[in-house]
Amino acid sequence: MKPYSVVSFPSNELLEAVGPLPGGLRAGVWDIAGDPIGVELDEIDVAIFPYMANISTLKGIGRARNLKLAQTQTTGFDGVHDLVGPDVAVATAAGVHAAATAELAVGLAIASLRGIGESVRDQAEGRWNPQRWPGLADRRVAIVGVGGIGEEIRKRLEPFEVELSRFGTRARTDAHGEIHAIDELPKHAKDIEVLILIVPHNPSTHHLVDAELLAALPDGAVVVNVARGPVVDTDALVAELKTGRLRCASDVFDPEPLPADHPIWQLPNALVVPHNGGNTEAFLPRMTALLKRQLVAWAQGTEPENLVRKQE
Repeated sequence: MKPYSVVSFPSNELLEAVGPLPGGLRAGVWDIAGDPIGVELDEIDVAIFPYMANISTLKGIGRARNLKLAQTQTTGFDGVHDLVGPDVAVATAAGVHAAATAELAVGLAIASLRGIGESVRDQAEGRWNPQRWPGLADRRVAIVGVGGIGEEIRKRLEPFEVELSRFGTRARTDAHGEIHAIDELPKHAKDIEVLILIVPHNPSTHHLVDAELLAALPDGAVVVNVARGPVVDTDALVAELKTGRLRCASDVFDPEPLPADHPIWQLPNALVVPHNGGNTEAFLPRMTALLKRQLVAWAQGTEPENLVRKQE
């Protein structure tokens, strides 16, 4: 790879956080939507995307006609290759959000299984309403996705005394035991009380959790989605939730953001979090550390971390 020479940062905050740039690199500030400050559009080799930017707000990236690489601040990259075109490389922030997203996944499972959402509503009405909830201990939990965040979820579940199964792109065994193939999920669904989703969104995972899979889950099962909204068929999920048979605790939705009149807001067995998975105070220092390493690679012409190929 050839060294890059001009990098755009989405904000002054992030540019200042990384400190002095390696020799040979210049930087400007560009939020993609407006015009860059400090550099010209045609000079930009690398563009760092704003955090949690919607693809529709990034269409201005096409104005950087000599762009060589797009760096996301998210682990997911669905839609980015199509946005930047086949000649622009894409690197993600894989690893930056792993701890935060994993803790939220476990937190959502506990919150749903202990009725925290119901207790918050009771508190608002001054209602003392003790009852017995399932809890996480002894539950049969499935993690769908065994990448970096999936592994962090597995580690955090260890102290909770659950019966754990894991599902990946292919069946195999690793240091922690058996991994089932994702296409075996329907066969195992009847035994899954907590379904935790942390797969990337691509054509093979679109609506992975559909009406058929939801119907196969046992009564009282909880769907925890910290992946991407379209991994779950929203209409099918709402239909099941309306019966009261299942519960969901989700950080991501389709559509997103949820419209104010979306039916899922009103369902007492749904716990809604507004895509906050990786958005903790750990984010900026971890993102800064990754970018410092990336900047060195970009300046030296060596391969940066987290390069991804387009998903067909």
